[in-house]
Amino acid sequence: MGEFDIIREVFAPLTAATPGAFNLCDDVALLEQQNLVVTKDLMVAGVHFLPKDPLDLVARKLIRVNLSDLAAKGAKPLGYFLGCVWPAHTGRDAIEMFARGLREDNEAYRIALYGGDTTVHGSKNAPLTLSATLFGTPPKQGLTPRGGAEPGDDLYVSGTIGDAGLGLAALKKEFKFTTVDKASLATRYQLPEPRLTFGAALAGLATAAIDVSDGLLADAGHIARASGLAATIEAVAIPRSPGAGAWIAAQQNRWRALSAIASFGDDYEILFAAPPAMRRSVTVAAKASRTEVTRIGSLTRGDGVRLVDENGAEIAAPSKGFDHFAE
Repeated sequence: MGEFDIIREVFAPLTAATPGAFNLCDDVALLEQQNLVVTKDLMVAGVHFLPKDPLDLVARKLIRVNLSDLAAKGAKPLGYFLGCVWPAHTGRDAIEMFARGLREDNEAYRIALYGGDTTVHGSKNAPLTLSATLFGTPPKQGLTPRGGAEPGDDLYVSGTIGDAGLGLAALKKEFKFTTVDKASLATRYQLPEPRLTFGAALAGLATAAIDVSDGLLADAGHIARASGLAATIEAVAIPRSPGAGAWIAAQQNRWRALSAIASFGDDYEILFAAPPAMRRSVTVAAKASRTEVTRIGSLTRGDGVRLVDENGAEIAAPSKGFDHFAE
C-alpha cells in the first residue's frame, strides 16, 4: 500500500465531477471561475521536521513548502488558511515563536493569514501537526501542468539537488561535514527557498512542471507518468552544491552516491520539461530571475525513469523517492 496508490484508488474517484482537481494528479487545484490556484500540505513533527527544530523555522517551512507548489505552476500567492494541532500543555511562548515565523514570511512574500483552526492533542507526547492551504492566482499564460510534456522535451531542474537530505543527515549527526557545509545543508532542510520568480518566468515556456519534494527521481516519475512518457536523467548532470559535492567525493561508490542524492526529498526546486526550441528562452528566464538552471535529461516515448551514467548505462537507485506509506 503506497501513498500514491491510496490517492489514485481511494481519493481520486471523489473528484470525478471536478475538472479543476486534475484527478489528484497535480500538486494544486484550479478554481477557474474564482481565478484561484489552491494547494495544501501537512507537516508533522518527526516526519517533516525535527521535534527540536525552532518553531519560527517550522512555521516558515510550512509556508514555503506550499509556496513551492504554487511556484511550480507559475502562480502568484495571495494568502493562506492555517491548521494547528499542538501537543497538550504547549506554552504560549512556543505558539508566539511559531507566529513570529509566520509574520516574517508574510512580509517576505506579501501574503496574509485568512483564517483556519487551532486545537490541542489529548497527550503532550503527541506530535505537533500543522496544515496550510495556500491560494493564489494563475499566470496569464495558463497554469503549467504536471502532465503536459511531449516526446523529445528536455528535462531541467533549478538550483541544486540533495542538499536537504544531507542537511537532515547533518542535523541527525549521521554524517560529518565541515562547519560551513553543515550550516548550509541544514538551512536547505529547515528553510527551503520557493522559486516563485522563476516559476512565473517559466509560464508559457515549460510544458510540465513539479516541485521536487519527494525526490528528483520520484518527481521525474510523476511528470513522466502524468505525461505518458519515460524520463532519462544523466547522473553527472545533476547540479550539486559544494557541500553535496564534498559528500559525494568522500563516498566509496560515486554512482551510488549520485543515485542517493537523486532520491532525497525536500529540495523544493522546480523540475520541468520544455521543448529543445525553448532552450534559449529558458536561459533568459533563468538569468532574469537570477536562478541557476541545469538541463539534466529528456523525455521519450515509453514509461518509467532511468538514471544513467556518462555511457548511458542505467544506475540502480536504492530508492525512487519518499513515500509516506512505505515501510
